[in-house]
Amino acid sequence: MQTGTILAFEGTGKPLSMQQHPVPFAGPGEIIVANSYTTICGSDLHTWCGKRAEVCPTVLGHEIVGRVTAIGVSHAGLDAAGEKLHPGDLVTWTVFASDPESEQSKQGMPQKGAGLFKYGHALVEEGNVFHGGLGEYCVLKPGTAVLKLPVDFPVEIAATINCAVATVSGALRLAGPVAGKRVLISGMGLLGIMCAAMCRAAGATQIIAADLEPERLQLASQFGATTVVNFRTNDPMPEADVALDMSGAPEAMEAGLHALRLGGIAVWVGAVFKTRTVKVNPETMIRKLLTIRGLHNYNYEDFRTARDFIVGHVEAFPFHLIVEKEFELAAANEAFEYAMEHKPLRVGVRI
Repeated sequence: MQTGTILAFEGTGKPLSMQQHPVPFAGPGEIIVANSYTTICGSDLHTWCGKRAEVCPTVLGHEIVGRVTAIGVSHAGLDAAGEKLHPGDLVTWTVFASDPESEQSKQGMPQKGAGLFKYGHALVEEGNVFHGGLGEYCVLKPGTAVLKLPVDFPVEIAATINCAVATVSGALRLAGPVAGKRVLISGMGLLGIMCAAMCRAAGATQIIAADLEPERLQLASQFGATTVVNFRTNDPMPEADVALDMSGAPEAMEAGLHALRLGGIAVWVGAVFKTRTVKVNPETMIRKLLTIRGLHNYNYEDFRTARDFIVGHVEAFPFHLIVEKEFELAAANEAFEYAMEHKPLRVGVRI
């Protein structure tokens, strides 16, 4: 039987361990993918440094892209857009496998469905090993939405679709149409950068990028931001119709609420870790008719929107700047160390 490599995370402060395991045959409804590329997400770094608790051992990496090697019996053989799947196809897939018949899925929230399975977050156990980006293969379980990509599409760009880009798609779905509106985006990590690009493509008249770091603000301008606000130097904050927080910082969320005009909408995405309570003035909320919405991960519609946006705009924005440095799978420990020290938008691991 063919074997494949994984790099297992066994706890904070411990190096990733290289292991060899048999590659299973595709079971009913499954797809086997040979991973091509993974990018190290912020949540991977939070796990690596102990800020976020995760089951151990696990295979980190959920921003993954790869090529189909086998399709199991009872799988329809189609991707989530109805296109025929074949061995060799370059594909991306949702970070989760979800029961389409669950109550949450039927309500448009499959990312919160009962019995949810999440790639890059699962326990390594006998017979269930290949489920993260830091491995040569991934077994896609039933309930995973898969989308084909152009055969020669840059894999380092494609890897971000199923996390950062799809999450931004969900945030903008909750925000409603942004054409002709003034949009504030706080936090110019990859989520914020992608949000600026998507807002520019959607016709926002003003895109306000807010962050603490001048380098991130300069990069945001290359991805569509028209105005930059440096929180560190207390730059004046323009009014906005929509405020999207990608930072998770309570101060940024409060600033966004304060900047909203009458009828404004705030969408909070970044606070996926413990933080202090955000201060909200109820009178302001009521008199200004404001709305706050939260988003964790995304749904299938958001995933399709993300794929279509990246494929359709790959030449319109400098997406090649997202991955600052690339490593081979065997050097994944060094990749994490580099990411922790230099804090780039993304570090890539080529498999």
